[in-house]
Amino acid sequence: MFMLSTTPLQGHCLTDKLINPEAGACVFFEGRVRKFSRGREVVMIEYEAAEKPAQNEFRKIVDELKKKHGVFDACCAHRVGKVHVGETAVWVGVSATHRDEAFEACRYAIDELKKRLPIWKKEHYADGTSEWLGGED
Repeated sequence: MFMLSTTPLQGHCLTDKLINPEAGACVFFEGRVRKFSRGREVVMIEYEAAEKPAQNEFRKIVDELKKKHGVFDACCAHRVGKVHVGETAVWVGVSATHRDEAFEACRYAIDELKKRLPIWKKEHYADGTSEWLGGED
């Protein structure tokens, strides 16, 4: 499951989508907008995304997770629009038989979606300037 949201993300609601009686582990990552990026004070980030291509690419990532890490399922929610400092911008969760696989898979999922999904961000700074950024941190 992959979704884009214009409203704040509720990670605890998304965790329920990963419930599986065979899973001994459920691991999630919650990425938040931080106050400083590359030495500059951030006031918010504006995200844009291509929904259908992002959903299709996330499906491919989930297939990879199932093959490489034995994951039962994975889900992701990403904000679009304006997201302020401290708010959750992205949530990724996975369920697997064991914790090691779940941790590895969650790391793989967030790394790959940052590289591969058509999601763009524009950082807005305290000095009134802004700039579009690529996939770097």
